[in-house]
Amino acid sequence: MSTVVVALVLLVVMIVFLALGAWIPVAIAVTSWIGLVIFSDHEALINLANSWWSSSASYTLASLPLFVWMGEILFRTKLSEQMFNGLSPWLNWLPGRLMHVNILGCGIFGSVSGSSAATCATIAKSALPELTRRGYDERITLGSLSCAGTLGILIPPSITMVVYAVSADVSIIRVFLAGFLPGLLLMLLFSGYIVVWALLNPSKTPAAETFGWRARMASIRQLMPCIVLIAFITWIMIAGYSTATEAAAYGVVASLALAWVGGSLTRRAFWDSLMSATRLTAMIMFVLGATSFLSVTMSFTGIPRALAEWVAALHLSPWALIAVLTVIYIILGTALDGISMIALTTATVLPMVQAAGFDLVWFGIFIVLLVEIAEVTPPVGFNLFVLQSMTGKDSNYIARVSLPFFMMMVLAIAMVTVWPTIVTWLPDLVMQKELK
Repeated sequence: MSTVVVALVLLVVMIVFLALGAWIPVAIAVTSWIGLVIFSDHEALINLANSWWSSSASYTLASLPLFVWMGEILFRTKLSEQMFNGLSPWLNWLPGRLMHVNILGCGIFGSVSGSSAATCATIAKSALPELTRRGYDERITLGSLSCAGTLGILIPPSITMVVYAVSADVSIIRVFLAGFLPGLLLMLLFSGYIVVWALLNPSKTPAAETFGWRARMASIRQLMPCIVLIAFITWIMIAGYSTATEAAAYGVVASLALAWVGGSLTRRAFWDSLMSATRLTAMIMFVLGATSFLSVTMSFTGIPRALAEWVAALHLSPWALIAVLTVIYIILGTALDGISMIALTTATVLPMVQAAGFDLVWFGIFIVLLVEIAEVTPPVGFNLFVLQSMTGKDSNYIARVSLPFFMMMVLAIAMVTVWPTIVTWLPDLVMQKELK
């Protein structure tokens, strides 16, 4: 049987299981099992055990549950409320005023959370009531929160980045460093749109509040815990004092200390954060194990090789390949979560990307940006669901008001594609200093 027929059969099987409501990793694992049993002479059970074990027995991957737990601890503290109060006096002069707190707040919390949904929910929890009470435009408020929340997976440390780095076998620290400038770029694009919108619609922006320099200086104290945590984690990794896994462990300890100092480290909060982190980590590991098993099945059936040969036969230029992959990932993002997208496609896509001459660290940030788009793309847009549950608004309405910020994300992808040094400059600079 030809490889094309095998691929189509397995694709149909997976779609059927997903349509029946099966969990994504279950659908992937069952499809992989069927592929090995029917279309190869290899032992399915042994390969299942080996692939599942190899996908989880990794010291590097140990950073994943630690970063998840750190984000969960901070999610249950008063950090978001402190950030809103601390940022307000400094951003009130900009056109759009306190709506910029959404952007900067998501950027700051994203750098200690690692999760898009957690960042969106945490900042929205304090920003939405305040902005609504002060009369800010609902459409821009919801749209900015929805898309700015995705900064949680772009600004390190990021759970999605850890999954990609392990799947692609590249340095987690290099991928982390590569995310800083694109994250800053995206924040500037979001805030830039708010400035332009506010200048064109001055009547929809409340009057400026008066904050003296004494109030501004006093607000710094509320920002210091988060800033110190960000600086500490970033510094120990860049300076070479710790690996990403060790930095994650330090981050957990520092987060617990922040929660304790802030008076929110109760027994209940500790237990809830631990259980939530355990559930999320188990889900991610389940997906990684299933997709690792699928990679084995695809390897034995020859699908990746046939796909690579087919793409090579098209004689696509490197940029045409990137354009095709962009369309594919956007389509996948309408049905799959980001981690599933990355784990499911890396085995097939990375050989083609390497053959085209693209840097794998750059491609990792490119994929993360596409995953960000998936977070606000119906019907499976997690940030849309978060805001729907918090506001009672329909997810399609939230998707519509997010469209201008969605276009800023598309613009960011275009910019890092045309100017890849936006991604690679910082990790290359740090690497050069280490070599000296």
